[in-house]
Amino acid sequence: MGPLALMAKGAGFKVFGSDLEKGAIYDELIDAGIEVSIGQQDGKFLEEKLTEGVDWFVYTSALRADHAELKLARETGLKCTKRDDFTEYLVKELGLKMVAVAGTHGKTTTTAMIVWTALKLDLPVSYVVGTTLGFAPSGAYRQGDEFFIYEADEYDRNFLKFHPWLAVIPSVSYDHPDIYPTKEEYETAFEQFKSQSGQVIVVDGEVEGLKLAGAARRADAGLAMRAIKMMAPEINEERIVEILNEFPGVGRRFERICDGVYTDYAHHPEEIAATVEIAREEAELTGRKGVVVVYQPHQNTRQHEVRDGYKDAFSGVERVYWLPTYLTRENSELKVLTPEDLIEGLANAEIAEPAKLDDELAGKLQKAVDEEHLVILMTAGPADGWFRKNFSKK
Repeated sequence: MGPLALMAKGAGFKVFGSDLEKGAIYDELIDAGIEVSIGQQDGKFLEEKLTEGVDWFVYTSALRADHAELKLARETGLKCTKRDDFTEYLVKELGLKMVAVAGTHGKTTTTAMIVWTALKLDLPVSYVVGTTLGFAPSGAYRQGDEFFIYEADEYDRNFLKFHPWLAVIPSVSYDHPDIYPTKEEYETAFEQFKSQSGQVIVVDGEVEGLKLAGAARRADAGLAMRAIKMMAPEINEERIVEILNEFPGVGRRFERICDGVYTDYAHHPEEIAATVEIAREEAELTGRKGVVVVYQPHQNTRQHEVRDGYKDAFSGVERVYWLPTYLTRENSELKVLTPEDLIEGLANAEIAEPAKLDDELAGKLQKAVDEEHLVILMTAGPADGWFRKNFSKK
């Protein structure tokens, strides 16, 4: 939502919004001149703004139907849509060619790699990426842009709103059982997305010359290279690879917090296995002895679907500290699986132990860092804040 607000602001719209807490790109929004109300969302902020004139209320899928601001917007007859409708409007209104990156894993990194390379080559691109970027704002539009690089999320079937000029698909493996009850429904949605796209590229072997750690990151970079070539065929492939080898990473995607300490958004067995491979290569490159993981699963409903997939996900890891699942959008009829329940399915269960976000865990992790191990947190939940608090100043 924040990156989309930045793009809309760049396109000349008056934008404002509210949230319960300051998000990761709060400072970017303020710096862009976007008014953001932080705190209780009781409708008073929107009521005040209605006197200034409001045309469109764009809301996140996370809002409940009885949310005070959403109820007020509907009661006053405002146009109310989720972000996909407004994004589609922007693409048409601004005459942009959409390059949509969709997939279960790798879409944020691949999107950011395309943005990184396009900006380095000064291509006419606007973009929206669902994370913080150290090298640019998370969303942007400049007058005269030709392409729109978009991280197209499959959650809530968001991506099916679009008919991209180019679809880039890093991977597809079953996820979001609360939206897609079966694997077949999930895969059918991606097939529909492909059929709606003018051109489609998928992973097709490694590109020569890429030196980034981890096969998954090199695969993402290979897709980014091919996307750039389709956008600007006159640019030399070797030059694109050279720029991609300098890719600095993005927030929560193998993000370096300090020496030997990283955080990553991985919360699905296939993502975890790919991130472990990256971490092992990085440990070897930086002279670390091995990899220690802190893992916080996301959503109990998902755990019931993916628990068997964890079997070999942590292969090659020295130690795993397994946190309780971060609960959100849950099915109350399902038993909440404990760390012990999930650990027992590992082929190397002896390396894992249940843990809590406390001083004891912080001490164990610091000891691992002091003993020259690479420590990485994998989570889509709030453990990231605790992790940064303990390591960001070291």
